[in-house]
Amino acid sequence: MTFPVVGMIGGGQLARMAHDAAIPLGVRFRLLADTPQDSASLVVNDVVLGDYRDLETLRRFAAGCDVITFDHEHVPTEHLRTLLAEGVNVRPGPDALVFAQDKGLMRAKLDGIGVPCPRHRLVADPADVTRFAQEGEGFPVVLKTTRGGYDGKGVWVVKDETEAAEPFKAGVPVLAEEKVDFVRELAADVVRSPHGQAVAYPVVESVQKDGICHEVVAPAPNLSADLAAEAQALALRIAGELDITGHLAVELFETRDGRVLVNELAMRPHNSGHWSIDGAVTSQFENHIRAVLDLPLGDPRPRQPWTVMVNVLGGDYPDMYSAYLHCMARDPGLRIHMYGKDVKPGRKVGHVTVFGDDLEDVRERARHAAAYLRGDITE
Repeated sequence: MTFPVVGMIGGGQLARMAHDAAIPLGVRFRLLADTPQDSASLVVNDVVLGDYRDLETLRRFAAGCDVITFDHEHVPTEHLRTLLAEGVNVRPGPDALVFAQDKGLMRAKLDGIGVPCPRHRLVADPADVTRFAQEGEGFPVVLKTTRGGYDGKGVWVVKDETEAAEPFKAGVPVLAEEKVDFVRELAADVVRSPHGQAVAYPVVESVQKDGICHEVVAPAPNLSADLAAEAQALALRIAGELDITGHLAVELFETRDGRVLVNELAMRPHNSGHWSIDGAVTSQFENHIRAVLDLPLGDPRPRQPWTVMVNVLGGDYPDMYSAYLHCMARDPGLRIHMYGKDVKPGRKVGHVTVFGDDLEDVRERARHAAAYLRGDITE
């Protein structure tokens, strides 16, 4: 029996972890990466080097795959439509993925299907930003380039018209949004297959610092059962309405009046779901692989009452190996995931996960390990 080949475009840590999930499934994995030093290039056997923005490169890569999927959302939409027309299985498809690629289109689509979002509109120039602010509660407002942003890049919180000039320098449309006075950020992660089977993971609390996910707690502490169910149902409805295949992360604001508003969408494995590698019966990565192949989906339930994932960002200490050994010896229950990247300040180089039945113990252990690996603490 010949098992299928999943091709993933993009060689980052998401592809690296997806490859890990494909191995026990017996699924063959092919990678389109930028360089041999990309995180996934270091561990995947079948690597094609090339530019994901070049249609001929995409054609050659897809010829060796049963289905292609993504480590990021930046592949040109028109190229994906061409591949789909030529018979390539593209999952998620371009007509779905475009809503993760373009924030303006995403907001228009979510408005059209009645999904609650922050107040927003496309703005033409800094003066238009001022008008947008005056239509609501005034400054500050959030400005986002409609394409190309990630991990806080392409997002500005501006306090006046002068500060509003910077986003327009990128030369792409700019979306203005109200600055939501939220209690916390949540994420609802779901996976959907082509034949319509879908599963929902527990809603998690996501702690952001400087636009980068810092910590995830699964499930979100003190979240009412009703609001958790509402968030899961919302994510499942979005996945169905947009005809998404694979993993969908719906990033949410929990408001002070007990509602949820949709902040962002990601149609790929997502940082908010990394906890599931160790903390769920079936990880987001395995279920994404299952979904794009239209295999039955796995159980998303947590293994333990609490799981905490903390990202490890690079600092000024380039050699983490001695810190890595210390953390392993100090806490045998700790799970450390390193991405094979050179350590640079602020760069995601790994994450740590701890699970158990005592939230405060689990959270302290995960935070301590991440801080030690970063070099923030020495004992």
